[in-house]
Order: sequence, then structure tokens, then C-alpha cells
Amino acid sequence: MSWKKYFTPIDATNNPDGGYSAMGGRSSAAGVGPARSNYSSFLPDVYVGSPNRVERYGQYNTMDMDSEVNAALDILAEFCTQQSKENQTNFTFNFHKNATNSEITILGQYLKQWCKMNQFETRMFRIFRNVFKMGDAFFMRDPETKKLFHVDPAKVTKIIVNESEGKKPEQYIVKDINFNFRDLVATTPYTTSGDATAPGSQYNIGGARGQVGSTNVSNSTRFNKEQGEIAIDAEHMMHLSLSEGLDNNAPFGNSLLESIFKVYKQKELLEDAIIIYRVQRAPERRVFYVDVGNMPSHLAMQFVERVKTEIHQRRIPSSTGGGTNVIDSSYNPLSINEDYFFPQTAEGRGSKVETLPGGTNLGEIDDLRYFTNKLVRGLRIPSSYLPTGADEGTNAFQDGRVGTAYIQELRFNTYCERLQNLIVEDFNQEFKRYLLEKGVNIDTSMFDLKFLPPQNFAAYRQSELDNARVPTYQQMAQIPHVSNRFAMKRFLGMSAEEIAENERMWKEENAENIQPMPDDAAAEMRSVGINSAGISADIAGAEDIAADGADPEVGADDAGPETATGDAPAAATPAPATEQTI
Repeated sequence: MSWKKYFTPIDATNNPDGGYSAMGGRSSAAGVGPARSNYSSFLPDVYVGSPNRVERYGQYNTMDMDSEVNAALDILAEFCTQQSKENQTNFTFNFHKNATNSEITILGQYLKQWCKMNQFETRMFRIFRNVFKMGDAFFMRDPETKKLFHVDPAKVTKIIVNESEGKKPEQYIVKDINFNFRDLVATTPYTTSGDATAPGSQYNIGGARGQVGSTNVSNSTRFNKEQGEIAIDAEHMMHLSLSEGLDNNAPFGNSLLESIFKVYKQKELLEDAIIIYRVQRAPERRVFYVDVGNMPSHLAMQFVERVKTEIHQRRIPSSTGGGTNVIDSSYNPLSINEDYFFPQTAEGRGSKVETLPGGTNLGEIDDLRYFTNKLVRGLRIPSSYLPTGADEGTNAFQDGRVGTAYIQELRFNTYCERLQNLIVEDFNQEFKRYLLEKGVNIDTSMFDLKFLPPQNFAAYRQSELDNARVPTYQQMAQIPHVSNRFAMKRFLGMSAEEIAENERMWKEENAENIQPMPDDAAAEMRSVGINSAGISADIAGAEDIAADGADPEVGADDAGPETATGDAPAAATPAPATEQTI
């Protein structure tokens, strides 16, 4: 380890004060080192996640039953698991070095084989969806076949890490292991008893049906395993998580549903309130005005009860016999649909029935639409993908540069790519491990696996930019005073790397049409003023020039100046050529 160069381990022997730092002073910590006596609460070596982690998994499953949450998770998983048309997988290669055609072909074949072995063409959607819903996904690797078996996150009770190696996971404690080799599942999703027909919820240990051997049960320390738990080496586990290690739940991840839990509960309570109100207040009610005349109050109430009984009951002959003289009365649920007949006097006095209308604002669900929209937007789903109202999904957002562009879709595309980057590294390492196990002689550092980018409108936006830039570049390229490099950088928006790449490719495509530069060494030397003929040729050439009378005599300081027109003065005579003339 590199930290050993700078830190010296302290001997964890018996010490009277119980620690080796200013935080010491605990006499009960004798015999242990500072990592156990002083920092055990800050650097735990057994991680179990949040205290109610398993209960949260159950709550996430309940939230998944909601139609909006279910559709939002489906949209996220579908956009993050696009399938390539080239290799029919969800992955593509990102090469850091130039790879040969044979290397690309071999990698593509092994990628198809690895994806088919693990059934990624059908499982990848569910894997992403479970990671988004639970925040974690665990897989157990078969040491022989290298297949990945899914492990229910609720069955992972704890993770034991190594503090001396920077919290590197060493063991995963998994309970209720029950392999399903057909569907590549390592744990049973539900607890079962030993008898398939007998009731009970306890998992069977051993026997003809159980597939888990008996384990030691001890509650002395937190490192011991409980009933039905198996410690699996981290070398054979693959852990997909949405955590970057910057939260309190690490190494366990955080679900995407955690941020909308409050909104979901508010929406659920509001839906229940709306349903209760509609059931109670939606039906119309009738108000019966019974004319009691001048009856006393006690007789009036008796008369009203008698009228109500006659309306709400129907009288039929008794089934026990007695003829027509014995009548049974029973409740008549259809009485509200029947007609009523009340006598009235000549003055118009008498009983009457009026209708009391039901709830008048049953169609007002703006508050429910508000919370539904808030829940969907909390999952970053654009309104065009999951409309929450009649007027949504059709409004285009205006981008001031390239015309009409769906800004929400562009942001959703970036969000999906960020989620892909949190997961792709585990698949990348797993595929490289598979290549090494198969003995493929290819440098694994020359490439990385990447998920295909999600469906988005970024390509259309780039097309709009190109359509606007190309005509401008064509006009500026015809101006002779404008450099082509400057025009490509300024009007096409190309970077220096893109310009260099374009120049290299252009030379490769037009190699036969390019005239080679002269490689004559003498010509190159002459271009910088060096002549291979020797100094005699230079002296001969200088004598010829001197013979024409163009150069003055060396040492003559009485040479007249040139005129303003550039002509030689009239009185100037050429000096006779001598041996000292150059």
C-alpha cells in the first residue's frame, strides 16, 4: 500500500490509557488499537446500510404499483438500455488506441457471447429498472461458467470491508440462497417452508428441498452469521449501485424514488380523499317534506317515521303461510327509483319531495394534477414523454439559436447518460475479466465498454446547427483573404483537434493527387544561401557582378549617396576593377 510509505503502523498491544491519540482515555479499550478504541464509530468495518433499508425496499415495491411511478421507471430504463444495430447488444466500444480489424472483430464476437450467456438482451431492462427502483443490484458470479446470478438486495444483510485497504469490500453476507439456473437467480424472492403445501414462512435449512447447508449461529459479535446466511467472497460478487460514495448509505446506493417519497404520499392521500368525497357526496339525495298539520311534536315524529317506513320498505306475503292476511316487510333498495304519491288539500297543502344535488365540484382535480406533475418532474421525465394534462406534450420550447428544440428532452438525455456512467464501469470490469478468463490476448486497457446513448433530440439539434453553418462557411471560403483554417474554426465551430483530424483524413484520401515536395538536398541548401560548388564559384560570380560596375571599391568612403529618385548621381564614375574588389 502507498500509505505505508508515509504512515507507521502502531503496535496494538495492551496500553493503560486505552488509546494512542488525544481522543483516548478509555480504560475499557485496553488490548486494542486506535482504530477499534477511538474510531470504531467513525470507520465501521461492517456496513448494513440505513437502519430501515429492507423496509424501504418494501416501500419502493409499493410505490412501483402506482401507475405514474411505474411508467416513469419504464421510460428511464428504456432510454438507458438502447440496443445497437451493429452487434445487437446494449454496449459499444470506446477505443483509446487504434485497434486492428481483427481485434475489433474478436471483441465483438466475445461481447455477443458474454451478453447471450447472461441473457442481457432480456434482462438488461429489468436490471436497470431494479437499480433505479432499489438503488442497488447484486449479482453472484459462478466461478466455473462465469454466469451472473441475480441476488435480491433484501437478502444482502451486511458487507464486511477491509479498513487497512481503504474500505475495500471483502465479504457479502447473503441469506436464503436458492439457485434458479434457468432464470439466473441466486436467492428466492419469497420465503418458503420445507413443504410446498404446508403453511409457514420459515425457510427450510437442509433436507431434500432446501439447497442451503446449515450454518453456525452465534450472536457474540457482529461478524458472525445468522441462520441461513452465507459469507461470499467479494471476488465473486458484482454490485451495481447509484452511490458515488459521498452519502451516508455507501456502499449501498440510493433509490431514485427516495426523492419523491414525500410527494408520493401526498398524492396518495389526496387520491383517497377525492374518492371518499365522491362516494359520499356524488349521489343525489331527496328531501321529503311531510305535512303533519297541527299534530303535537311527538305525534308528528311518529307520523314522519311511519311515512319513511312505508317508502323504504316493501310488503310481500309471508313465506311461512297465513294467506294474504300475513304480510312481511323488508328493505327496498330500489325505493329511490320509485315514484312517490302524497295527498294534498285543495289549498295545496301536503307533503312534497325535492331533490338535493350532489357534489358540484367533482371535476375539479387541479390539485391532484399538481401533485402528479410534481411527482413525474421529480423523476426528470419530460412532459412530452409522460403527459399529466390534456395540454401537455404538444407545447414546443423555443431555443433562441436553432429554432424549435425540446429543452426538456435534451436535459433528460444528459440525466440518462449520467445514470449510465454510474453503472457501466461494473459491466466494463466484468467483461474484461471474462476476456482474461477466456485467454483472449488483447490489451484490455485499449478500450472501455459504454452503453449506447439514449434516444434524444441532440442529433436533430446538431443537424440544425450544421445546416445553418455550412452555407456561411461556403460563402466565407470564397474570399481569398480568409484562411481556410480560420473559416473552419470560426464559421464551422471546429476545434483544433477536429481540424487536425480532418487534415489527416484528407491527406489519406487524396494521397495519389498530392504532389510531393522536392527532396533535392542541393536545392534545399541553395534555398538557405548555401552553394555546393565551393567558394570559387561564389568568387567568380562576384567578379562578374563587379565587372558590371555595380559595387564600389572596398574601403572607399567617398561614394556619393543615392538620389531621391533612386538613380546614380551623374558625376559618379565606376571604380576600376582590382583584385580587392568584391
